[in-house]
Amino acid sequence: MVEVCNEEKRKKEPWLPVVWQICNAVMSLFFALASYVQINDPDAGLWMVGYGVPAVLSASVGFRPHVTETLTWRRVADLHVMICSTVISMLGWKLYSQNITQIFQQEEGREFSGLVLTTVWLLLCRHSGRAPVGMLRVSTAVAIAVFPIVAWLYYYINKELRSNWPSHCKTAI
Repeated sequence: MVEVCNEEKRKKEPWLPVVWQICNAVMSLFFALASYVQINDPDAGLWMVGYGVPAVLSASVGFRPHVTETLTWRRVADLHVMICSTVISMLGWKLYSQNITQIFQQEEGREFSGLVLTTVWLLLCRHSGRAPVGMLRVSTAVAIAVFPIVAWLYYYINKELRSNWPSHCKTAI
């Protein structure tokens, strides 16, 4: 009965898996770009891996959505989420204890935001290959995939927002 229901859902909304794969491709490109711009950072290797891993994981989901059910994909994603969650906690505590409200003006705030985005995306991808992706997951994926690109363009266009950033953050792109 459940399989029949899932099959009917697939036939009614055949575009959902395509949108899901496109969102994964967009996020893979975003994470790859985020990894690239770390080249000028003092701790570039750490952040390049931090964004490179989700870039590869997202690309694999974009090409083969059922990859999320393989043990290797799940273990790599889970390990990355665990490490990111630890660093998020440390950075979040630092931002909170210093009463920083404009987080994009602080390097720790940008790092915090990038890791939150990475963690949320990998959690959204987790087990997406078990059953057909639904409207809620795809809608969330579209919102998440659009947000960093719009934010990046907004900061790129408004140069005064970047005026207080360290020089290594201004020269990558």
